[in-house]
This record gives sequence, C-alpha cells and structure tokens, in this order.
Amino acid sequence: MECGGKRSATPLWILLRKIQSKAPSPLRFAGALQKVEWQHPVATAPRSDKYSPIGQNATLAQATQEASYRSGYVALIGRPNAGKSTLLNRLVGQKLAAVSNKPQTTRFRIQGVITRLDGQIVLVDTPGVHKPGYEMNRRMMSTVQDALLGVDLVCLIRDASVKTGNGDRFVLDLVQKSGKPALLLLNKIDKLEDKSALLPLIDSYRSEYDWQEIVPISALRGSASEVVLDQMIKHLPESEPLFGVDELTDQSMRSMVAEIIREKILQTTEEEIPYVTAVVTEKWEEVREDFTRIYCAIFVERPSQKKIIIGKGASRLKEIGIGARREIEQLLGHRCHLQLFVKVEEEWRNKEHLLDEMGIGQ
Repeated sequence: MECGGKRSATPLWILLRKIQSKAPSPLRFAGALQKVEWQHPVATAPRSDKYSPIGQNATLAQATQEASYRSGYVALIGRPNAGKSTLLNRLVGQKLAAVSNKPQTTRFRIQGVITRLDGQIVLVDTPGVHKPGYEMNRRMMSTVQDALLGVDLVCLIRDASVKTGNGDRFVLDLVQKSGKPALLLLNKIDKLEDKSALLPLIDSYRSEYDWQEIVPISALRGSASEVVLDQMIKHLPESEPLFGVDELTDQSMRSMVAEIIREKILQTTEEEIPYVTAVVTEKWEEVREDFTRIYCAIFVERPSQKKIIIGKGASRLKEIGIGARREIEQLLGHRCHLQLFVKVEEEWRNKEHLLDEMGIGQ
C-alpha cells in the first residue's frame, strides 16, 4: 500500500487479517478483511451510492418503512490534536470545525449531522482532553463530561503515530467511566511506514475496554471513512431521525464564520501566538441576497499579541482576512465584505461574560 510516497512494510488489510487469526477469541475489527485504498483529501467524504443523501433515490419515509432505521448521538473524544475535528469535517463532507496542527483547537461542542438511507448520525466534536488552567479550559472539560453523558456511542480517537502518554490514560479512563458502547479509532496511520507498529497499541487498548469495533483510519486522507460510518450506524439504537434531512449542523452561520477566521489565525501566526485568541462575530448585515457585510472582533490578551496578528503594515491581518473571506463566500454561496478588528482584553479566558458571548461551555 502506498502512503505518502513510501511503501509500507505490511499492507493494512494483511496486518488486520493476521491480528484476527492470532486473537484468542473472536475480535471485532471493522473492515478487517477489506483492502484499504488510500484516497486523496477532498472537500466531501467519499461515499458510494449506498451512502447517497436522502432524497436522491428514496424519501426518508420510504427508508424508514423498508428497514429498521437507526439514529443517535456519537461523541468524538480524544487528546488535543488527535484529529477529531478533521474526522468530523471529513465524515460530514463540509468544514464545521476549525482544523489546525496545534492542540486545543475546538472549544465547544459542534454537532455535525449525517443522514443516510439506513440511519442518521449526529456527531458531537468535543474539545481535546487536557488539564484545565483557566475558566475557559474548565468549561471545555465540562463540555466533554456533558457530551459523554448524553450520547449513545463514544468514539475514542487515538493518534496512533505517537507514544502513549498520561493524557491517553486519562482519556481512556473517561471512556471507561462512561460505560457507553465505544469504538476505538486509531488515527493517523498514514504516518506509519510499518503498519505492524499498530499491533502492540491494539493489544494494549483491547485489554482495557470492551470495544464494539477497532478501526485503523486516516481522517486526513479519508481511509476507512465508509467503514466508520457503517459501524456508527450499526451500534446506534433504533430511532426516527433526530434532525431534518437537509440539516448539517446546529451551529449558527455566525459561529461557523468565527471558526473559519480563528482557523486562519492559527495557520497564519504559526508558533508566534499561543492559544490566547478568540473570534466573535459582532455584526451581520444582509445587504442583498447576493452580498453580506460581516464584522468580526479578534480578542487577544496583550498589546504585543495584537501587533503580531496585525503584522507589519497590517499585512498579516490582510492575509487572515483574504483566506477567511474565500472560505466564507463558499459557505454563503455569494460575495461578502469581511471587516476584522483586533481587541486587547486582558485575561479574557477567565471572564465569564466574554466566554458566554463566545459560546464556550454555555
């Protein structure tokens, strides 16, 4: 199997076949006997006719009459930078969450809805599990706890390309304490040249919890996406759809715009700005059906951070705005004017009224 231009020592489908043959008891590996083909990153999740949205070949009513329909909430949980938001965006087929190579990108729950002929999945993307140091972080961790209480299925996303640390143990403890049915998704396998490195990791986690399925994936490349969707549906309760057929998320357009801008800040400033930035959509003007004016405030904690975001001659702020506006216009389906302001608010991460305004942990 080709991966990043290098050939892995052991193809994944052969590796999983070996794992099953060595297991002392029947072991449930989703797609274990399927040969996994790499796919290039695309804007939408890879789906065959089987996964076509409701409405193309059948109505929702027809689908629920033909077979037992399943639907429910699925929590994506893991350490910071495990790939939760990347997986959410991949499965839903549209960017709903800010994605960055830096930890603690997601600050509040984002629900993505996937509707199929055999069921509906409501994905709940949670903040990366970490030690809370500010009121903002405490709220983020409270969001994780609340999500675990209210979902039907838990998906623990584990970065398979890094060694196990204390944080991984803590996340596993949360899953164990929840007692919920759970899938283990071993992410970033595209970074492993030798897939046999998965064996000790699988053995370790297999002994810790009664996983419904163990699925090696690459959220970035989209490998095993259909397998993940199949297993989510399989382990959800029989139920009518929870959301409308054409609904993708419960997030408002204002929130999604703010997330896009915050992602561009993280990408543009690289290591210069730690996680002291927040974005709030302060004003939204529908000038015409095909044109919108949007005004957003970027919060930082110190004047020096404001200078970094603005850049020399406002070059960096302009770069952030151009990149964000391009994605926002794709989201809206028409042109927009985006105005960005940078505000200094000391210790904003500890100020409850600002956190409430930003929708963090409400």
